[in-house]
Amino acid sequence: MTDPLIPARLAFAADGTPFSPDYDDVYHSADGGAAQAHHVFLAGNGLPARWQDAARFTILETGFGFGLSFLAAWHAWQEDPRRSARLHFVSVEKHPFSAQDLAVLHAPHADLAPLASELRDAWPMLVPGLHRLEFAQGRVVLTLAFGDAAALLPQLRLAADAVFLDGFAPAKNPDMWSPELMKAVARLCAPGATAATWSVATPVRESLRAAGFAAEKRRGFARKSEMLVARFVPPRSLRPPPPRPAERSAAVVGAGIAGAAVGERLAARGWEVTLVERHLEPALEASGNHAGTFHPVLSSDDSHLARLTRAAFTYLLEHWRQFDAIGAAPEWRRCGVLQLARDAREEAAQQAALEALAPPLDYAQRLDARQASACAGVKVAAGGLWFPEAGWIRPRSYARALLRRSGARLLAGREVAALEQAGTRWILRDREGESIVEAGAIVLANAADAMRLAPSEHIRLRRVRGQLTYLPPIGTLRCVLLRGGMVLPPIEGITVTGASFDLDDTDPSVRAESHEGNLERLERIVPGASAEFDPRQLAGRTSFRTVARDRLPLVGPLEQAPGLYGALAFGSRGLLWAGLGAELLASQMEGEPLPLEVALADALAPARFALKARRRAGSTASRP
Repeated sequence: MTDPLIPARLAFAADGTPFSPDYDDVYHSADGGAAQAHHVFLAGNGLPARWQDAARFTILETGFGFGLSFLAAWHAWQEDPRRSARLHFVSVEKHPFSAQDLAVLHAPHADLAPLASELRDAWPMLVPGLHRLEFAQGRVVLTLAFGDAAALLPQLRLAADAVFLDGFAPAKNPDMWSPELMKAVARLCAPGATAATWSVATPVRESLRAAGFAAEKRRGFARKSEMLVARFVPPRSLRPPPPRPAERSAAVVGAGIAGAAVGERLAARGWEVTLVERHLEPALEASGNHAGTFHPVLSSDDSHLARLTRAAFTYLLEHWRQFDAIGAAPEWRRCGVLQLARDAREEAAQQAALEALAPPLDYAQRLDARQASACAGVKVAAGGLWFPEAGWIRPRSYARALLRRSGARLLAGREVAALEQAGTRWILRDREGESIVEAGAIVLANAADAMRLAPSEHIRLRRVRGQLTYLPPIGTLRCVLLRGGMVLPPIEGITVTGASFDLDDTDPSVRAESHEGNLERLERIVPGASAEFDPRQLAGRTSFRTVARDRLPLVGPLEQAPGLYGALAFGSRGLLWAGLGAELLASQMEGEPLPLEVALADALAPARFALKARRRAGSTASRP
């Protein structure tokens, strides 16, 4: 269960220094926050010298505050002509500020103003979990972990080169300096990592040493005479990192949204990417629908599904904002999504979920039937959850935007019949046995067809036939409506409603009976809206989705062979999940900090089914 996120309160000490009423302590020295960050955290970790000429440098911070240390590090990196090719900054914050409060806090720091403005523009909604933001054309990556450090640090996966140990004074906030937390920090450090902090309290020194750090005192900042610097000297061998492809080239099978998203994320890291598509154009299967919706999911227990959709939703909003900024955006709109309750039981469940998570109003809120109808522009059948930042997107435009931005090579009209491993390289062959392309890694993003190329005794994928119905505009509908089905506002004069869910039905035709089912769903959402339509006269589209047994996608290394990966089985949420799934996969392939908590990444790992099978077998074998 995830605790609700409680934002920080904006306050100042008598001398004007930012102050926390909750911890009765200041956010930085009265002698200057940026100067303190440079002296303690940057110089204390040997920066910028240590990141010079590196391919990647990773910093872990234990308290983001209002981002001054991040901004100082970003500024120093930007000014360094020998800076690392990529800078990762991972920071945990239990009580984040709102973007409006950040503007007040950043105002005194004129030298950091341009970077601070970029940070505020990208600032995520204040909901728990990990949020990945990119700056400097993707070369500076900020991963914000909103929540309690004790709970979140064990859920991070990274190898830090430097650690900024920040947080309120040990006497005010002892949990941030405990031996358990320092051990969690140590587990996230690369061999030889350094750490620095302004605190020299005895419990801090002892916690660092117990976690494997050799700590020593240095001259402190301004009126503070001493500070601590430390080097990670693990007492035992660390677990080796997961194997990575020997060369940074990848062939992606499938050029729908899933494959295009993987291609874009790998290309952003400098990989040579080739997408192989069996059709003559990309995004002609499930990604070829007229339009679809994206929105979060709430549950009172904050399930894996709810957490995954929350992370994917906030990631997409920022990712698409970047597309907008460079004029390469897909066709999408934040028109809002109403998830209407189907009955009293679901209404109670929605209310319980809101109370459990306590999200900000810009993420989710509850509307009664009258309020919902006012938002929708038509009279709806019930109240429900209102997601004001959600909306619709045209899938093919999304896939094409991803392909344009990646610059990846597209081989269309080429069907992959077999995969062949030759040393550290992979060869994709057609039905005649001719080589289509060679690469250091293969990513299968071709839905159910993936198991034809890489059979697995543990992975079982099923196809779901989904038929959409296309209608003329319905009244003055202006947002997306959900209630056991979906209705979109008119897009280029077409209202999309549906979809059928026909498990293991392989019929590609558009059927009147499926239109009839979609009209029944429409009637439950907007009473009276379906009366004028004849199912036998309607247009629509049929496509096929792929689902795994647990209805979660498969993202990560496939167990069949090294260098083989999957990004598939996104089901009906490919529009929402594919982007974050691609970022997760690219991070795994590069050995970068993950954009998801470990529990969620493990829940998506294709190897999860084999692991469960081994556990069942072990449990059976151990019985008398």
